[in-house]
Amino acid sequence: MLHLNLYFLCASGAAASPVKLSSSFEFLPPNMSELRVVLLGNSWSQRSSVGNFILGENKFSTEAEADWCLTVRGRVKEKHIVLINIPDLLHPNMSEYRLRRNVGTCERLSDPGPHVFLLVLQPEDFTEEHKLKLCRVLNLFSHRSFYHSLVLISTPREESPGLMEKYHQHPPLKEMIRDCHYRFLWQKDLEPAELLTRLGQVVKEHDGDHLSCRSDRWTRLMEYEMMMFDDMMSHILSKSGAAV
Repeated sequence: MLHLNLYFLCASGAAASPVKLSSSFEFLPPNMSELRVVLLGNSWSQRSSVGNFILGENKFSTEAEADWCLTVRGRVKEKHIVLINIPDLLHPNMSEYRLRRNVGTCERLSDPGPHVFLLVLQPEDFTEEHKLKLCRVLNLFSHRSFYHSLVLISTPREESPGLMEKYHQHPPLKEMIRDCHYRFLWQKDLEPAELLTRLGQVVKEHDGDHLSCRSDRWTRLMEYEMMMFDDMMSHILSKSGAAV
């Protein structure tokens, strides 16, 4: 029988003793029939590869990045899994309008709400700017998104002794892991069952409840409209000043 080593993290981020998992494990509570996961990160191909890894089949294209949210569905251990892959929201040229439009589309596709945000991060490329943008995106969904988030650190392109620990201490990545309450995994040598178990662990922490984005939606809309109004007034006043 297959067994996997699963490391549960303490509050400091240090790994505790490994827990043995049987291949017959149940990764979701018995009363749950569907798991909805939103894939976020700084690489479309990496997110797509992870999505295919979870489903055990190639449903996402890892080549060309789509300009819209893509949803794929599959079944794993008699449970329905919905994966939503969003265009690169961390791109520096992503406008506020496109950012909010994609977040709104993702909310509709994950209705009534996502269970987990899986943050697929390439350690070499994850900058302070990426971290701030990712926190911004998560807050657009809900201020509680961080409680539903799991960081998956992609395998570094170049490996050497001590490199993984070096990237773990990389300030933007370290702070992102802290913000997600020290829920993280390394992709290296990861088995699908282990990733599913960690996703299920996030779900069980919330008693199977999904994240509700609706409570924050009207607040965000009002803030956005006020921001647009301020920009419009500033533009009008600047033109009036120029005319005088």
